[in-house]
Amino acid sequence: MIDIIGFLGCLSQCIDKTTLRRLHIIVPALLAMSGRITMLGISRWTGKGGSYRTVQRFFYSSICWITLNWFMIRTHLLKKSEDCDENVILIGGDETTVTKSGKKTHGVDRFFSSIVGKPVPAISFFSLSLISVNHRKSYPIMMEQVIKAEKPAEASKKKPMKKDQVGRPKGSKNKNKRNVELSPEQLWMQEKVKDLVEQIGSEIAARYFVYDGAFGNNSSMQMVKQCGLELISKLRCDAALYFPYEGPYSGRGPRKKYGDRLDYEKIPPKYLKDSSVEEGIQTDVYQMTVWNKKFADKLNVVVIIKTNLKTGKIARAILFSSDLDLAWDKIMLYYSLRFQIEFNFRDAKQHWGLEDFMNVKQIAVHNGANLSMFMVNVSQAMLVQSDETLSVNDLKSVYRGHKYLDEVLKLLPQKPERIFIQQLYDRISSIGKIHVFRKAA
Repeated sequence: MIDIIGFLGCLSQCIDKTTLRRLHIIVPALLAMSGRITMLGISRWTGKGGSYRTVQRFFYSSICWITLNWFMIRTHLLKKSEDCDENVILIGGDETTVTKSGKKTHGVDRFFSSIVGKPVPAISFFSLSLISVNHRKSYPIMMEQVIKAEKPAEASKKKPMKKDQVGRPKGSKNKNKRNVELSPEQLWMQEKVKDLVEQIGSEIAARYFVYDGAFGNNSSMQMVKQCGLELISKLRCDAALYFPYEGPYSGRGPRKKYGDRLDYEKIPPKYLKDSSVEEGIQTDVYQMTVWNKKFADKLNVVVIIKTNLKTGKIARAILFSSDLDLAWDKIMLYYSLRFQIEFNFRDAKQHWGLEDFMNVKQIAVHNGANLSMFMVNVSQAMLVQSDETLSVNDLKSVYRGHKYLDEVLKLLPQKPERIFIQQLYDRISSIGKIHVFRKAA
């Protein structure tokens, strides 16, 4: 079993001694406890000095979680990549909802839940993670609550158009698509991305930002490029794309920009990069550099077409990157790794109390969500150091068994021999485990 005090020693450089001492009490309790993870539940599983008041003070203290997670990731999770020739680190983002009842929780509103398939009373969080391409894993580093902005009543009323009004208003001029006006939500997200880039500094050369189809527009791409990153995202399956014009110059006026429109049913064979058939599904991958009239720059597009050879049904997905030199296989790989963030959300909700905390104040809600994601990093780091074949359930069963045995040994008038105690630890810790611990040779 890993010594928690030594394991969290790297955090002494970024937090005060009081917060670190409270973490030494709370982290073992989270690893050992069962049931709902609330402040009261944590206090019942803590050791000496872990009263409910101590846990409450921790949740209501000001903690810089981005720095805390960065030191944990840099020390325990990314150091194994130093020997690799190419260690590509992506910055990935996503949102998750946590269902809540009542109206007192800070930021509670109706947010769309992909699990339920409709808006539900909940609070929403925007998360940023560092994704290791070599390890195929995501390490959450920032968790911020999303607050819906109130829309003014005047903005919702649209001015009716005149019946004879056609086309652009008289006197309007062309606008530079690179000088976009970001929405308040985009400005807020951009600030968080810049904070992350500033935090990791030059220690990690993170070049790409990966997000889902919500960033498949020009304003989001310009927002990401202003942060010094290249965007990898997804377009609509029916997006209007145009080949660059390669014909002769007419001799007058501006040079023609857009060529023929891309026909997804008749893509030229020269753009085909890969074709394979598996279980009756043919997958064709095309890559090309094209224009979209709503984007300011050319797009490096990868079109994935899946055809069911029996039924003839076709499914299509369009990925793109603002980096025109990025290979098609890397675009597909980097975008697919974005889904690793969903595993972080799953672990945080299933094991570390993201769905359980009952705090209502702003700072307590913020700390509760970030503590859950911090424990995702802690558990991943512990599994890397002990045995990567184990699961989080195995890890928790080990610490729970040690907790039970420690309480039993306190009742004995005389402690048994150390060899017998170790046998008891191994036997009790194996209860509830799924995988067998493999000791290092």
